[in-house]
Order: sequence, then structure tokens, then C-alpha cells
Amino acid sequence: MTKNLSPQNDEDAQAGDVCIPNISLKERKKRERFAIRYFVFTLVVLGALLAFDVNPLWRLPLFFMFSAATASYFQSLDKT
Repeated sequence: MTKNLSPQNDEDAQAGDVCIPNISLKERKKRERFAIRYFVFTLVVLGALLAFDVNPLWRLPLFFMFSAATASYFQSLDKT
């Protein structure tokens, strides 16, 4: 038997989605600390690459580092 998750009336549609936290406060803080540290590290590496006038293609891997920090930060905000 499947549940019908569509809104039953206008009030349900206006209420919006409900996000139930599935990680503890300790884990959220851990992800937030990781995100901040990794973001700062990425900025330091970017600064070094710019200071030493390295070929711009070497900046490409920074995208993955930045996206890891961003994903971790948004996970801590969304409590997922």
C-alpha cells in the first residue's frame, strides 16, 4: 500500500515541505567545521596558485574542493 503524498487541500500546499533532521547536532557541527576548514584551505591554495602565476588549468581541481566544502555546508544547514 502506498501513501499519497500530494497535498489534500490548499493549506497543505501552502505549508511547504517539512524537513525532518536525520543527523544529530554533533554531526551537523562536524560537517560545518569541515566545510569551513576545507573552504579556507581551498582559498589558500587558490591564493598560492595566483601568487606563483601557475597555469590556469591547475585551478580546475579547486572546483572539486570547493564543491565538497559547499555540499558539506549545505548538509549541515539542511540537517540531512
